[in-house]
Amino acid sequence: MANNKTNAPLTPAVLHILLALSTKERHGYGIMKQVEADSQGKVNMGPGTLYGSLGRMIEAGLIRESDKKIDPKMDDERRVYYKITGLGQRALAAELERYREVVAVAKQKRLSPNTFTYGYDI
Repeated sequence: MANNKTNAPLTPAVLHILLALSTKERHGYGIMKQVEADSQGKVNMGPGTLYGSLGRMIEAGLIRESDKKIDPKMDDERRVYYKITGLGQRALAAELERYREVVAVAKQKRLSPNTFTYGYDI
């Protein structure tokens, strides 16, 4: 995880959670549904992974609990909303830059998902 270092690589769960929180505050179930939507159903985050990650992300300063409810009339009072912090935004930006660099190297090597390391097509 980040441990107050925005340059440390993120776990896939943390990356997906930060992506989900990058556009608005969300509660746990909302984060799970956004991750599923963002990944087109390829990432299905269970409650154990989600809430374990959220706790570690709060400790690392990447996210925090929100001070407000999004719509108190529509929400259960027990729902806790989470918000990305400035550190979380910087960690997400650093991770996305790492991904851009990896994709650039793959393009430079003319690699595709159907190519082995040595250039043999599947």
